[in-house]
Amino acid sequence: MIRKAGKTDLESIRRFAFVAFRKYVPRIGREPAPMVADFEAAIENENLYVLTGDGRIRGFVVFYPHGDHLHLENVAVDPEYQGRGDGFRLIEFVEQAATNAGYDRVELYTNAKMTENLEFYPGLGYEAFARKIEDGFDRIYFRKALS
Repeated sequence: MIRKAGKTDLESIRRFAFVAFRKYVPRIGREPAPMVADFEAAIENENLYVLTGDGRIRGFVVFYPHGDHLHLENVAVDPEYQGRGDGFRLIEFVEQAATNAGYDRVELYTNAKMTENLEFYPGLGYEAFARKIEDGFDRIYFRKALS
């Protein structure tokens, strides 16, 4: 089940972000943006959703409208549940929300040193379209047209 996150989910979400993204710290040389995101604001703005199962939170996603598209800001799955399709379910949820809201595409970025993502997103139909240095991070932008 995917539902809007509430304030009671905040500590679990922060722990997830730490556990899911800490492996990238040595590659990037500092904590990646998802580890230090303002999850409290995302909850207050109703942009954060959690995937639950087995009586616990298994993953989360943050997304919001940005101009003429929906922006996928952050997606993470508890490492214990990775490889079971939860990340795909969360991204599919975002794509459906975009379609329901009348958007024809989803855009996102990932750090260039998160090499796993450079194969993951194209495998879901996302195309790279830009590369930028922002806030000291080397980011690759992807987008997916929705039909």
